[in-house]
Amino acid sequence: MCSPVHFEKQVKRNSLTSPFPQSSPPSTPTPTPKSSNNIILAVPLNCMEPKPEYGGSDPMETLPEMSDPQNTAVLAYPVQANSQSVYQRTMYPITLKFEEVVYKVNLDRKESCWGSWTSREKTILNGITGIVSPGEILAMLGPSGSGKTTLLTALGGRLNGKLSGKITYNGQPFSGTIKRRTGFVAQDDVLYPHLTVTETLFFTALLRLPNSLTQDEKAQHVENVITELGLTRCRNSMIGGPLFRGISGGEKKRVSIGQEMLINPSLLLLDEPTSGLDSTTAQRILNTVKKLASGGRTVVTTIHQPSSRLYHMFDKVVLLSEGCPIYYGPASTALEYFSSINFSTSMTVNPADLLLDLANGIAPDSKQATEQGENAEREQKLVKETLISAYDKNISTRLKAELCDANNYNYARDGSKRHDMKSEQWCTSWWHQFKVLLQRGLRERRFEAFNRLRIFQVISVAILGGLLWWHTPTSHIEDRIALLFFFSVFWGFYPLYNAVFTFPQERRMLIKERSSGMYHLSSYFLARTVGDLPLELALPTAFVFIIYWMGGLKPEPETFIFSLLVVLYAVLVSQSLGLAIGAILMDIKQATTLASVTTLVFLIAGGYYVQQIPPFIVWLKYLSYSYYCYKLLLGVQYNEDDYYECSKGVMCRVGDFPAVKSMGLNHLWVDVAIMGLMLVGYRLVAYLALHRVRLR
Repeated sequence: MCSPVHFEKQVKRNSLTSPFPQSSPPSTPTPTPKSSNNIILAVPLNCMEPKPEYGGSDPMETLPEMSDPQNTAVLAYPVQANSQSVYQRTMYPITLKFEEVVYKVNLDRKESCWGSWTSREKTILNGITGIVSPGEILAMLGPSGSGKTTLLTALGGRLNGKLSGKITYNGQPFSGTIKRRTGFVAQDDVLYPHLTVTETLFFTALLRLPNSLTQDEKAQHVENVITELGLTRCRNSMIGGPLFRGISGGEKKRVSIGQEMLINPSLLLLDEPTSGLDSTTAQRILNTVKKLASGGRTVVTTIHQPSSRLYHMFDKVVLLSEGCPIYYGPASTALEYFSSINFSTSMTVNPADLLLDLANGIAPDSKQATEQGENAEREQKLVKETLISAYDKNISTRLKAELCDANNYNYARDGSKRHDMKSEQWCTSWWHQFKVLLQRGLRERRFEAFNRLRIFQVISVAILGGLLWWHTPTSHIEDRIALLFFFSVFWGFYPLYNAVFTFPQERRMLIKERSSGMYHLSSYFLARTVGDLPLELALPTAFVFIIYWMGGLKPEPETFIFSLLVVLYAVLVSQSLGLAIGAILMDIKQATTLASVTTLVFLIAGGYYVQQIPPFIVWLKYLSYSYYCYKLLLGVQYNEDDYYECSKGVMCRVGDFPAVKSMGLNHLWVDVAIMGLMLVGYRLVAYLALHRVRLR
């Protein structure tokens, strides 16, 4: 078994040597030490890769830093499920290499004076190269817009678009296995506001830790994370959001880090973990990250403006200027490197301040920082060009040579094996994911589901409507039919507007969790829609109970039950259309606009306002679920051969009443089937639209 001391020596040997022009050539990274004895692996806290079809050996043996071609042992750091420290050693150390990473985007097209469309391509990243070994922290420095977050997103396998270059993890490309061994902490803390700290971490553990661990073991691991990250004091406090106060910003950041630490990641990526925090809180978070790295994890972080204390905690630094690298190497020797190329300062300054000035094109001890104008811009451009040229001359060539020496792995042999593997498996079963997501959704929305405002809104409308239609006599068939149409309109549109907000509001959370491979999209979709049913069905049930009897409709129990079922059926169809609109557009403003236009068209074509629609547009009413709901409610209340008192002492046939005659009361089961198709079709469209949400 490899000892911790032995591992620290290995990390040190793998680190990059000083990049000064006069320095000696860098040493070749040595492979991970190999043991002569077989090593038994403990159950990891992150998910295992699917077993390959060939031979039944562990597929991680194909990784170069973790395999021994002459032995069957896999070098790893066993972790027991009940480990008392979250800083335990990782199971599978990952060496991250990125070579000549280039990323380009197309800017918005502009119409030229001749009426043609033109587009311009902008380079965000331009030839970034580096290597990070287990146990090291690589910090990406640079001014805003220099490409730090873009590079971090690319290293996490979450960047779409024109990305070129080579990014490997122990010599292999990004895969589902790497995804589940990677922790990604975004700059913005995407958390459910109504969950407590303990609930947030516990539900994450249930979703991300494998079924091989019991629920008690997962809960114990959550307790370890809470203790180690200093969250004990706020463990029962809600996260908080824009509308109510919760835990502090530093505590939110530690919760986000804790979510990733639950899986014992081999690679940890953090996007500006100290932004917006005071120096003491930032120091505490970086201390946590440093301890995590000491467990054999590979840590990469972007950081905006670190203090000198934070800067000296980094092992390596990448300095970016407008997407181009101007320094890569040990953090401790950055100032010495820039002094060697005549960019030194006579003052004692925070190294990070000097590096950021250089990245902005401001030379040390110059007055450019306070000056503006063409001359200052020209001097800044000249400084940047000088730094880029010096990087190409002094660092780039040596760095590429080091990567070539470290790249002594047969990729072709590994690629042939990887194609033989089965499709990746999930850490948990579909049913387990559904149950956990349903439970989490109900707990998160327990405050908004039956809040007093929504209950007051529905109950007040029901009581007001009941008073307006108070015990309508059977002879007033126009008013009774109007009440039925009000049923179909109110419960055809109210759920739609609520459902429109569902997926746009959860877009960031969906992207975050699916990018981490936490669950199937289908389990999330069904859990989210099923979780909404108590609210969506309870309020209309109370509404119908109130207004039906106050309005004096048919008092037979079976008629009331069928009327209630029709309304609930329409609610589900309306909700389905709202989910589809929200999922397709994923923008609240656009979705509400389209929903308002749709509801207006369905209202007009619902069969009440316009009874004789022109033939060339009569198809429009068959798209309206309000039309079918209205027709079914009429069919429940009336038969065509029923009679009502149309004038004093005169009885008229219901089927001859114009509003009923235009609708017809035949083939009601066909209307039920059409609404069923709408219910399934709209939800299928919503599900397929969610597949189009880009994972970042």
